[in-house]
Amino acid sequence: MKRVNPAYLEAVAKKVNGSPFFTLISMHITNLDWGESRLEMIVEEKHFQPFGMVHGGVYASVVDAAAFWAVYPQIDDDFGITTVELKLNYLAPISSGSLIAKGKNIKVGKSICLAEASVEDETGKLLAHGTETMMVLKDLKMQGHEELPPKFL
Repeated sequence: MKRVNPAYLEAVAKKVNGSPFFTLISMHITNLDWGESRLEMIVEEKHFQPFGMVHGGVYASVVDAAAFWAVYPQIDDDFGITTVELKLNYLAPISSGSLIAKGKNIKVGKSICLAEASVEDETGKLLAHGTETMMVLKDLKMQGHEELPPKFL
């Protein structure tokens, strides 16, 4: 089994946290490891739908990101992944506090990967759960990948 480089994971998390979409919705990777991820965001008014609760699209974005980043460390250097399906169950609304998403890899294949993610508030209340299918693509690289440390030790 390959061993992922901790310096690579740290550099990727920093790069992703500074990316335009993560910055836009104030989402941050707080843990990135082999087969798992953790993302957090503080609920702000900009996340609300007209009824004063976090919009379903925010939940979907957090689930998508947590599942994606749980798989990414296990993909070979010459490949990338892209989401092809997201299934999401909304379980409870929230209008304040934090969203904490925990992603877990289920299966990494040669062409298809499967992961899941759960979203909780800071008390551990389950707010949403989803599964995600990703496609593995040759030569799909993260922007600035040449500046990153080696992916595997």
